[in-house]
Order: sequence, then structure tokens, then C-alpha cells
Amino acid sequence: MAVKTRFYCQECGHVSPRWLGRCPDCGAWNSLVEEKLSPAPKSAPASGGTPVQPVTAVPGVREERFPTGLAELDRVLGGGVVPASLVLLGGDPGIGKSTLLLQMAHLMSAGQKPVLYVSGEESVSQVRMRAGRLGAGNPLLYLLAETDVERIAACVESLRPALVVVDSIQTIHRADLGSAPGSVGQVRECGARLMRLAKEGGAAVFLVGHVTKEGQLAGPRVLEHMVDTVLYFEGERHQSYRILRAVKNRFGSTNEIGVFEMQHCGLVEVPNPSALFTMHQRTAPVAGAAVVSALEGTRPLLVEIQALVSPTGFGMPRRMAAGVDYNRVALIMAVLEKRVGLHLGSHDAYVSAVGGVRLDEPAADLGVALALASSFRDRPVAEGTVVAGEIGLTGEIRPVSGVDRRVQEASRMGFKQCILPRGNLVQINGSGSLKIAGVETLAQAVELALSR
Repeated sequence: MAVKTRFYCQECGHVSPRWLGRCPDCGAWNSLVEEKLSPAPKSAPASGGTPVQPVTAVPGVREERFPTGLAELDRVLGGGVVPASLVLLGGDPGIGKSTLLLQMAHLMSAGQKPVLYVSGEESVSQVRMRAGRLGAGNPLLYLLAETDVERIAACVESLRPALVVVDSIQTIHRADLGSAPGSVGQVRECGARLMRLAKEGGAAVFLVGHVTKEGQLAGPRVLEHMVDTVLYFEGERHQSYRILRAVKNRFGSTNEIGVFEMQHCGLVEVPNPSALFTMHQRTAPVAGAAVVSALEGTRPLLVEIQALVSPTGFGMPRRMAAGVDYNRVALIMAVLEKRVGLHLGSHDAYVSAVGGVRLDEPAADLGVALALASSFRDRPVAEGTVVAGEIGLTGEIRPVSGVDRRVQEASRMGFKQCILPRGNLVQINGSGSLKIAGVETLAQAVELALSR
């Protein structure tokens, strides 16, 4: 009997009966690999099971969570770990994924909860060395170096831990599958087995996932679909700060972020990230810098945006953006040239958000515009000024959400003036000593912020 094979895309999981140079689904080149098809198990006749019932007849269950011991991680998860949940953590190599989960495992085991840490990439002695550096030495923290998913499941069923960490999902395999560990079939089947283990046993399972060179989680997209929460650990290798962000969360918001600092003793929480992302150590304001009051979920952040505008030495001006959307920067520059009269078409422009943070919300538009205008005119933004506002194509400043929390954070950090859309002024309950200025157009904001 001939062995049947299929070709699976390593990037998106697309299935093809023959090899193709380019995946027709995601467009990736040379990503299809051959895998043998295992015979489908015979399905048992349907009997018993859960009967169909109306939603009003299902008894309500109170949401239970247990803290991880890391407040920043609890914030991103939505208040703590939900029992019987499956969480996927991705990030670049060396960013600190294993360190974060080992610290979490230690803190949870210190709360008299048995925790199992499964390592498929390191030996038990190597994990013990890292645990000693992090101060993770609790007897309820169990270590296991294993790559067979069925052996892991047997250990979990005998130990009955409250938390299971699998580092990483790309190293786990099933012996009855002919493909190599990390392939599409292995990742999919091992992920499904660990999901059943979490749902049936009640233990929360954390999976570590590798990322591709594009920054996406490696393996099939079905892995992201079957888990309850997908977390990304972001940061620059040459910087000590790390940002934890949720891109999917069935039990909470996906707008929250957690900020950590990598030190010799492990990851340390940063409870006041506004002080991190703004530069208060300057003795005098400089041209090309503006502080924006951003909102990440329920957390207000003050982030400094820096811009450098200089005449180009080539025929085509160059634009670069780090931490902000490149297309949004190009749009703001066009509005500045058309509505404010700044001739930026013959100038290079470089825009960056301080501290490695990434700003996606439209409220950062006004900060980007003022930083560009400040650098172009070589005039600093008024000292102690913070801004927030979305810019339209006609040059209007549109209202933003959560303005009261933005204002309170700026007042707490000691700023003197806050430039906001005029439509948000009625939503402010109190600003303390902070002066509030409302603007309707971008031209008004530029003149107000750059006036001496």
C-alpha cells in the first residue's frame, strides 16, 4: 500500500497535494514541506455526551483567576491566569521568554501551587543553573526535560500541577507522526494534545513559540486559533526594556501592555513606564521632541516622540519611522505641507518613539506632527507641554478617547500644559495645576506649541 503524502506550508499551514514553489495562500516562497499522512482513527459511535440545552439553562460559573506574582503579567492576561487555559508566548530569540516564565513558575510555586516546567531545549541541570541565577528554588517547582508529548501528558496527569510551562512547542513531538519536530503537523497535533490536557485536567498551560524573521509566530496559524491567549514579548536586543503585549485574549482586553527591565537577576517590573518613555533629565527643551499622552488599554503612557528633519542631498527624500506607523507619518507630513505650509517635500524625515515602545493609536498623530514641525522650524516645543489628538486630512484635530486619564497622568508627572482637541474639553473633570488648551486645527496646535 502506497504511503500518502501532503505538502504543508510552514508559514500558514496551507495543504497542497503537490509541491509548489510559492504558497498560494500566504505567498511565502519555498515554505511547503512534505509530510506523511497518518491513518485516520476509527470514530466511535455517538453515544451519551452533553445534551443540547438553551443558554439560559446552563448554570453560571464565577470567573476564577489566580495571580502569577508579576503584576505586569497579570495586567496583560486580564487580571491573572484562568485555570484550564492555554496561553502562547512568542518573541525573538534571547528576548527573555524563558526567563519570564521561569520567574512566573517560581512565584506561583511559592504560593503553594505545584508547577511543572517542561524544557525541550535544555537539560534539567541547565534549567537549574538559570533558576539559581533568578533565585527560583522552591520545592514545589518541578523540572522535566522531555520532548514526547504523551510522556509530558502522563507526568501532568500524575503530578496534577496548577501550571504547566512547555518550552518550546517547536521541540515537542508525537512518536506516531513521521514528520520531524517543529513541522506543521507536529506543532498542530502537539498543540491540540496540550489543549485537551488543559481543558480536561484544569491546569493552565503556557507554551513558548518561536517567531519567524518577519516577527510572526512560526508554525501554522491554527495554533494561534486554538489557544486562548497569544502574547508577544517585544524589545530591542541592545536595550534592557521589554514590552509584553496581548494580540489575542479570550478572557480580557488585548489593549494592555506590561513593561519589564532585564537586569542581572532577571526581569524586573517597571511600575511607572511614563518616566521611562519621557526624557526629564534634559536641562532645556530641544527642537524635534514632543511628548504625547498615549493610552494602552486602561494604562496612560507619556511617550516622547523625536523627529529629525533636514534638507536631502539626493533627488528623492528619505523617510524612516521607528515605533510609529510609517504610512501614518507620511500622511501627517502631507497634511503639514498642505494645511500648515511647511515645505517638507525636499527634506529627509526621521521619526522615532523613545524607549522602544510602539504607538498604534491615532492620538499620537499630534505628537508626531509637532515633533516634525519643531525640527523643521528648529524651535522647541514649549517646556512642560504634552499633547494628544488625531489629525484628519483636512487639518482638523479630532477628539480622542480616555482624555480624563491622559490628563491625570500628565498632571501627575508634573507637566504644565496639555494641548487637546477642543471637542474633548467638556470631558475633563479635573486637571489640577495643568493648563488645558483646546485646538481645532493643526495650524493652531503648531503655533500654540512653538510660540515663545
